[in-house]
Amino acid sequence: MPGTPPTRFVYLGPEGTFTEAALRTISAAEHGLRTPARSVPEALEAVRAGEADAALVPLENSVGGAVPVTLDELVTGSPLIITREVVLPVEFVLAARTLTPLAGIRSIAAHPQASAQCRNWLLANVPDAVVVDVLSNAAAAISAAQGEHDAALCAPIGVGRNGLTVLAGKVADHADAVTRFALLTRPGPPAEPTGDDVTSLAVSIRHDQVGALLSVLTELAVRGINLSRIESRPTGEQLGTYVFFLDCTGHVAEPRFGEALQGLRRICADVRFLGSYPRHRLQPEAPVASPRGLSTTDFADSAAWLARIRSGDFS
Repeated sequence: MPGTPPTRFVYLGPEGTFTEAALRTISAAEHGLRTPARSVPEALEAVRAGEADAALVPLENSVGGAVPVTLDELVTGSPLIITREVVLPVEFVLAARTLTPLAGIRSIAAHPQASAQCRNWLLANVPDAVVVDVLSNAAAAISAAQGEHDAALCAPIGVGRNGLTVLAGKVADHADAVTRFALLTRPGPPAEPTGDDVTSLAVSIRHDQVGALLSVLTELAVRGINLSRIESRPTGEQLGTYVFFLDCTGHVAEPRFGEALQGLRRICADVRFLGSYPRHRLQPEAPVASPRGLSTTDFADSAAWLARIRSGDFS
């Protein structure tokens, strides 16, 4: 919603999860109204219904991959647009009500995704403990605080809220694990390009067209547009029909990206624009130069040249 900063935020709850921690990195959300939702569909429906200005939901994890329910929700119902991404390092902690030796822990509450990302650590450090599945990282912390389990594998944000003591920090099998979240609003004009942007699309290809996916990739490649992610999800209509989710470098306002979108519109059964927004980098990276003849300037220059020819100006 360019021009109207959101003030009412909804996020995948409950409180005390990584999603809330990610949301609170956004200044407007830190000072706005934050409401947890019970599910991704519930969070997005609140935005569609006008009950919230924006929703933050998980999109993908560097270890576990994409979040299927979020992808499915992006291509059903009225359109929503990604206006921002948040990339958050995922560092679990093992916490308990009191300082307890690891050898004395017999039960650990954990969300299944958390225990999956920490499986080897748990086997190496608390091999005798039984891991009990709970509905969220926040529920794990609450369970330990109430004495239902000896300890919890949870997000750091849940420790102070539940009066827990950290027994081990930075618990993970992959030290550099991150989760990517998407902030979604109702459709509006995208923000101006920053020079380091991502454009997300959902495209449905014609299943009876030979080489349809190759044609999609070619529309991007010939214009120097890098594809940073591709993910497929079944449409649910019939076996063998899929929606492809694409993350591309660039912004819809750039001439070369506009050309690519027009090309995709011609050859695909459907194209849903999911937003152009700044890339969130945890650490600064040197920009990658466009191949010769494929920069935004090159496309603008060639478009101006063609316009002159069409007007009869051959100078």
